Amino acid sequence: MISFLGLGHMGAPMARRLVEAGHKVTVWNRTPRTVEGAAAAASPAEAVAGADVVITMLSDPTAVKRVLADAAPGLRSGALVVEMSTIGPEAVAELRDRLPSQVGLVDAPVLGSVQPAADGTLTVLAGGLPGDLARCRAVLEVFGQVREAGGPGAGAAMKLAVMSALVPAQVLLAETVAYAEATGVDTGALLDVLGGTPLGTLVERVRPVVENGPPATRYALGLAAKDLVLASHERQTLAAAARDRLLDASAAGLGEADLTAVFGHVGTARRPRVEKLNPASVPATNGYYSHAARAGDLLFVSGQVALDAEGRVVGEGDMRRQSEHVMELLARILADQGCTFDDVTHIRTHLTDMSLLHEYGSVRSRYFTGQPPASTTVEVSRLFRPGLLIEVEVIAAMPASR
Repeated sequence: MISFLGLGHMGAPMARRLVEAGHKVTVWNRTPRTVEGAAAAASPAEAVAGADVVITMLSDPTAVKRVLADAAPGLRSGALVVEMSTIGPEAVAELRDRLPSQVGLVDAPVLGSVQPAADGTLTVLAGGLPGDLARCRAVLEVFGQVREAGGPGAGAAMKLAVMSALVPAQVLLAETVAYAEATGVDTGALLDVLGGTPLGTLVERVRPVVENGPPATRYALGLAAKDLVLASHERQTLAAAARDRLLDASAAGLGEADLTAVFGHVGTARRPRVEKLNPASVPATNGYYSHAARAGDLLFVSGQVALDAEGRVVGEGDMRRQSEHVMELLARILADQGCTFDDVTHIRTHLTDMSLLHEYGSVRSRYFTGQPPASTTVEVSRLFRPGLLIEVEVIAAMPASR
């Protein structure tokens, strides 16, 4: 008899394959679920009672330890526990210490997602003592191809090593697509080019995601993050960066989504929806405003006035001098974001004396040399600092390369 503990995305189709292969199966899940043809138990201890082989397919090391602790009273002498979750070699060693000595243990995590689990085409990475591996090999072959990785813990270690390459590769592709979108590169053409490289197989797997969005969950993003946390090692700088990216996506509410949801997350996480900007090339603000704010492809620049770095009025009483100073500040802020005056869509000017408009206009025409933007000019009774004659604000469209 086989006991199967854990009927999640992977566990349910795997238990179903055992039933279809003619095995007598008893299942248990924390949230009650059933598998046609299998008996359902109310507790882990009840599920494992009398079982020759006990299979666990759970979310993480904590869950495996807790469930097997609950199952321990029902384990018979001579039973074999086959741990198929992804929990890492350290957790496997801890399980070995916790289980009774007369109970065998094999670690056999799998490569593949929901459809291969249903089709019986998973790759099973099995580690354990030779006698224990021989006892369960026929059962494991129901799930797919069995690769014996070595002694106890070897299957768990192999799984983490493989995921340390596969998961970061998907994150790298997500960042590459985000880069393409940000710089105006056609993503379809990019995928075509990458498809002809050694990354081709992975590219074809993610192409539908780029074009249509993530599918129903096959390999949860939160589980992928967990796998990279378990695999953390000082030599794994790229895997660590991918881990942090996935943890951020999980914290953003994508933990239950398919791993490929990272493609959309990387794109939206490239920069905040609204980015406040204070370039070092212009005098600091008083803390009550930012010199500019970027929202999407638009740059909104605060009204600039003729004040120097110490807050003193530049060119007091001189409209041309103040206008030149204001235009220079605007030029620096625009340049900080890769813009020029040609990218300005609207300019709004406040003058304390409209009779000096021609003096301001003569300066402005030296900076706006092409087709002029939309414009508003108004006279005001005064500005926020005595001696100021002019304040100018602009809105600019960001270049595609930004």
